Amino acid sequence: SCKKKMFNYKSVKWKRKREQILKRDGYQCCRCKKYGKSIQATTVHHVKHVDEYPELGYVDSNLESLCTSCHNKAHPEKAKVRKY
Repeated sequence: SCKKKMFNYKSVKWKRKREQILKRDGYQCCRCKKYGKSIQATTVHHVKHVDEYPELGYVDSNLESLCTSCHNKAHPEKAKVRKY
């Protein structure tokens, strides 16, 4: 089958990598840091999206620690549209 294997965010391998990247970045948002702000990072973001570049899923240079706000900006396609 040609079905792409989904990246497993629940795997032990990812949980270890995520912790390693957060630690590397001092648990600070990389994008906020560029503007002199010290904001706690809560997410590890794939710079090149893992669905398009699965081979970069665990590559350190493709991963950055982000706060929720910056991560949401990085993924406008995931914004939840509120219907009233």
